[in-house]
This record gives sequence, C-alpha cells and structure tokens, in this order.
Amino acid sequence: MKFTAKSLILDMLLANEGEPLSARDAVQAAALFDIGESSVRVTLLRLVADGLIEASDRGVYRLRGAAHELAGEVATWRTADARTRPWSGAWIAVHSAPLGRSDRQRLRVRQRALNMLGFRELDPGLLLRPDNLEGGVEAVRERLIKLGLEPDAAVFVADHFDPARRARLAGLWDGAALNRAYRELARELEAWTTQVDAMPLAQAAHESLLMGRHAIRQVVFDPMLPSPMVDVDARRQFVDAVRAYDRTGQAIWRRMRGLPPK
Repeated sequence: MKFTAKSLILDMLLANEGEPLSARDAVQAAALFDIGESSVRVTLLRLVADGLIEASDRGVYRLRGAAHELAGEVATWRTADARTRPWSGAWIAVHSAPLGRSDRQRLRVRQRALNMLGFRELDPGLLLRPDNLEGGVEAVRERLIKLGLEPDAAVFVADHFDPARRARLAGLWDGAALNRAYRELARELEAWTTQVDAMPLAQAAHESLLMGRHAIRQVVFDPMLPSPMVDVDARRQFVDAVRAYDRTGQAIWRRMRGLPPK
C-alpha cells in the first residue's frame, strides 16, 4: 500500500501513542517515499482545517477529536492479545439495521468500529463476535461507541441460535487464513529484524515504516478469536514479533532524528 502525505502523517501520529509529531519529522519521513516538503506542509494545514489534527506548538501537531479517540484504541495493540478471556460459547451482537445507511461518512465510521472489534454480519443488520474479550459486553459497547458506533445501537449478548445459524457462525471468519498470516508475518518480521543492522539507515527507516504499517494494522484489525477458531499460540507469537519489530523501528527513527537510544 503506497503512502500519501495524508496517510503517512496520520499513520505516524497514530503510531506515536499520543505524542505530537513535528513538521520536520514528517518532512524527513516523507522524503523516504519521494513526497515533497511542500506537499507535507499543505497536507498538515488541510488536516488542521478538517479538524483531524491541531497544532500543540509551533510546527508541532497532535491528533484531535475522533482521530484522537481512534489513536487511543490503536495504541492498545501491544496488549490486544492479552485482553481476552476464556470463551463460554456465547456471542456479542450488534443490531445495526435501525441505524440507517444514507450517511456515507457515518456508515464508514460505524463499519470501521465494527471491523476493529472483529464483528461479522450473520444476517442483514445483525453482526456478531465471540464473547471472549475482557470486560464482556459492557466493555465492548464502550469501545464501539468510542470508535464511532452510534450510542443508541443495540449491543447485547446472544446465544442458543438455531442449528442453521450455528452452522454459519463459525464460517464468518477464516481461521485457517488467520493462522497462515500469523506464521508468515512472524517469520518475515523476525527475518527483517535479524538483517536490519546491515542496512543503510535510510533504507531501514523506509522499510520499518512500510512493514510496520502493515503489521500493526494486522494486529489492530485482528478479531482476537478464541481457540479452537484460531491457533492462539501462533497469534501470540505473531504479536510478540510485531512488538519486537516495533521496538527496532522506534530505535531506527530515533537515530534518524539524531536522538540518543532510549
């Protein structure tokens, strides 16, 4: 996936765990992807005008509003695999049919919230996920609303489906594909981490952004399914590999900015 000035700036801010981003750092990162300084500075002004970011100091920017709430959720990716609990077999359901579909922006935000928490549609307007997340339905409802689901949406625990729906439920997620992705991405990240010290600094920084964007997105949008729907040990190893990769990437960018190691 190719970076634009907008996607690069927002991704860097989302990865900063609430810390601001200087225009200088944004320009430096953009140069690795042949994005010019003027494009970065115009994009920063547009993002301010759109209400997605704000200036926290001269030439320094941070997320605001809904983007800030999204950043808070994204920042939890490092502990996402630890925020599960044993599954009783019950499901958390969202009834979205009464919410309307005419407002495209509202629909996009709603769908992103549901995707981030692993919901899939069983019947039109009825979306479900296993009830295996810490805090249960109350915590899931709170997170969904924080991410943009309408507060009047019905979010509840469901169980005892008829045989036909029970048979369809497990097929809403491709567990085999998730398992393959866990193992393949973990291998790629581990291989990159062992080779990065031999790379020129600019190449390492370029690749760390590209691979990091993909790997972290995989964790953020992972449905965190219980066993036996997926191999939870493979998922844990994958998330461990992403955490190690992220630490390496953060160290590379500190070097790029001339900062001492943490």
